[in-house]
Amino acid sequence: MSTKADSAFSTYIHGEWSKGESSEQITTTSPSSGEVLGVTAASSAEQVDAAVASARAGFESARWRAYGPAQRAGVLNQLADLMEAHSEELAQLIVDEVGSPIGLARAMQVGGPIEVLRWYAGMAVRGPRGGYEHALPLYDKPVLSSSVLRYEPVGVVAAMTAFNYPFNLLMWKLGGALAAGCTTVVLPSPQGALCTIRLFALIDELGLPPGVINLVVGGPEVGQQLSGHPDVDMVSFTGSDAVGAKVMSQAALGGLAKSVLELGGKAANIILPGTELAPTIAPSVLRFARNAGQGCGAWTRILVHESQVAEFVELTREFVDTLQVGDPHSEKTEVGPLISTAQRDRVEAMIQRAVGDGAEIIIGGGRPSSEQGAYLNPAVIAGVSPDHPIANTELFAPVAVLIPYKTVDEAVHIANQTPYGLSANVFGSLDDAIAVAGRLRAGTVTVNGGSGMRPDAPWGGLGHSGVGRELGEDGFAEFFEVKHIQWPLGPIGRPPGT
Repeated sequence: MSTKADSAFSTYIHGEWSKGESSEQITTTSPSSGEVLGVTAASSAEQVDAAVASARAGFESARWRAYGPAQRAGVLNQLADLMEAHSEELAQLIVDEVGSPIGLARAMQVGGPIEVLRWYAGMAVRGPRGGYEHALPLYDKPVLSSSVLRYEPVGVVAAMTAFNYPFNLLMWKLGGALAAGCTTVVLPSPQGALCTIRLFALIDELGLPPGVINLVVGGPEVGQQLSGHPDVDMVSFTGSDAVGAKVMSQAALGGLAKSVLELGGKAANIILPGTELAPTIAPSVLRFARNAGQGCGAWTRILVHESQVAEFVELTREFVDTLQVGDPHSEKTEVGPLISTAQRDRVEAMIQRAVGDGAEIIIGGGRPSSEQGAYLNPAVIAGVSPDHPIANTELFAPVAVLIPYKTVDEAVHIANQTPYGLSANVFGSLDDAIAVAGRLRAGTVTVNGGSGMRPDAPWGGLGHSGVGRELGEDGFAEFFEVKHIQWPLGPIGRPPGT
């Protein structure tokens, strides 16, 4: 087999590249120019089975099991070094395929995954919370006994990533899996496949035992086969709540595999009464417009006290007018295109439906006249109730809804009035904001904007935002099974309870 890593050779099984053998073709189009970037043949059902079998053989092999914590840490640091050495190339790939502005691509789309890999390298040495093995206190019922808890890798992990942050989401999964000693089969979103294929060319340089990391590509049929495969022990999926529900069902029906799902969000951004508005404007806008709004943690519901709405609108309009929307290759661009014209058309249809129901686009909106790609100007919509679909549906676009409130209690109620529970933010005096943060149903609540993603903190949510956690000690723990080993202290006699 060839070792060439390009859009033709897209399947990586047992350390070897091959062409996808399915009749399905994945056409990757630049969201900024409409140019066709590549045509990839999807993996066949037989190749998916082969990838899972390879991961199983790799997990059970003496070669991979011989990699101790320090060696696994070395693998992760080596991959981080490779990404760092190729960082500009990888950032440009993100710009081409995803449409993220180059500044964001360098900092978040490439720099973030490198940081995560190095953090997981440290965790590989340290082990899960409490270490890879630790003793329980002596227990004397019904007889005196001693126990240890041993944390062992869960096994074969199906890592299924979304298009919006292809390197980040993969390293959240791959970093934890490798640090724990698992093996993996990776399935990227078809809209982020080229970035992932290129990254696998770097993974190929690691010289890992065959089967430790495998790659298949394709659409829903490949995803269904992989998530429902009876020889997969854990499915780690990032995507929409609708697809996540299907993935969890397929994993349960296939082999009762463990599911970790990082799904959608509709984050509330509460600005408490009396807060100075000027410092809140830029972060409020950029957190719903960053990456063209294609982020599950985007602050897309802005709650402002009714006495400050007029001032907020004026300041926000001034700021939005300064944003550079356009070619993501430009160093000056702050908002690039959506992933596709189909996605933009879907969002525009939802906006028009809301306008038909009485909503008003009070800031921004429309398409930039000078651009031909899948662009959409940042927009703020008002005049809808908190339970309107546009205020309760994840759009994945640079669009926010402005919702006035009368009391803080009402703001908390509105913030929690959503099926999602991934993230939220509160602006205000520190004590007041922290108090409100404690009342919000969300996996992550930042106060006064927080200070960015950190790999040692868990990420995930409740409700339609998913199941389980990624990153942090809680996320690392997902990649382990706990074994309890117990023995009596004293002579062996009749078993207790007989």
